[in-house]
Amino acid sequence: MSRLQQTHGLTDEQREIIATVRAFVDKEIIPVASELEHADAYPQAIVDGMRDLGLFGLTIAAEHGGLGESLLTYALVVEELSRGWMSVSGIVNTHFIVAWMIAQHGTAEQRAHYLPKMAAGEIRGAFSMSEPGCGSDVSAIRTRAVPDGDDYLVDGQKMWLTNGGSANLVATLVKTDPAAGHRGMTTFLVDKDPGFGEVAPGLTVPGKIDKMGYKGVDTTELVFDSYRIPSAQILGGTPGRGFYQMMDGVEVGRVNVAARGCGVARRAYELALDYARRRETFGKPIAEHQAVLFRLAEMATKVEAAHQMMVMAARRKDSGERNDLEAGMAKYLASEYCKEVVEDAFRIHGGYAYSTEYEIERLYREAPMLLIGEGTADIQKMIIGRRLLEER
Repeated sequence: MSRLQQTHGLTDEQREIIATVRAFVDKEIIPVASELEHADAYPQAIVDGMRDLGLFGLTIAAEHGGLGESLLTYALVVEELSRGWMSVSGIVNTHFIVAWMIAQHGTAEQRAHYLPKMAAGEIRGAFSMSEPGCGSDVSAIRTRAVPDGDDYLVDGQKMWLTNGGSANLVATLVKTDPAAGHRGMTTFLVDKDPGFGEVAPGLTVPGKIDKMGYKGVDTTELVFDSYRIPSAQILGGTPGRGFYQMMDGVEVGRVNVAARGCGVARRAYELALDYARRRETFGKPIAEHQAVLFRLAEMATKVEAAHQMMVMAARRKDSGERNDLEAGMAKYLASEYCKEVVEDAFRIHGGYAYSTEYEIERLYREAPMLLIGEGTADIQKMIIGRRLLEER
């Protein structure tokens, strides 16, 4: 086994989970990933396999039917899944964020209703914060929820929902008191039918957004037109707490994106190393040419550094401490290093990297998404810088 991306201090149960997922990735994901990705086909058989492994309930407490594992265990699982195909990790990520938010902030009734079904994979979660005109400026969202008796009427348009079509539960951030700034935002738990078109009265999922990478998983819009929702569907039962709840979800999401970057970078390094050993020029494998050897050394160092920072961020969150600094650093470093490692692997493959027959072509299209997801590099730098200035 490679010395890269080793995580010290794991329990026997954690090691068994990671080994099981790694074997699943090698057998069930890697052999079919490129074919499914090029067809932009939803990987239903893989999703069924992940459900059978219990991955949808990995971090959900045992009292609700889950495995009760830590954020670190989840991040290491995501790293393995992303090594096989990053889109597969996206299918469980938004589900995980929603389950985390319900477990941390939901009412007792919400936890009892949703978490057992989420652990079993019967309810699949999506996470909706972004809108067409707001980008990284969450305060600029325009979707409104107006009280109407015991219900609210919601109007607006959300954007970039991973699992927007396949999910049947969407944690959605809206404004309930626009004059109150961040304190006027509320998270609603929106139930809907899976699929596209009108998925509930007043709620439409127009269709999949066509993307250059990150295919297979459905990315959608969500349009509200006088959509009626009971006030009991407010996460935690009290309006005005949505921004804080969403930021908590994004914080663990950044650890997830860092883990994705680690997994994709690891796969790119593996492909480059294997190709460099087999490809010969000037009478010897290209791995023995100093230029390629140095490139491989730099790639391996970046793979290892990103992994260790991701592990640190996950462990800090698991300890109950604030981890926005570490999560921001891990997300920033892992996504940037992933891009660089994939590009170096692309260079090592030479002209063959441009062929869709080679896996590195897919990774080259997937890596850029990590530079954007859960906050751009500039946003991470702002978070990191502000936290550093708070230090005494």
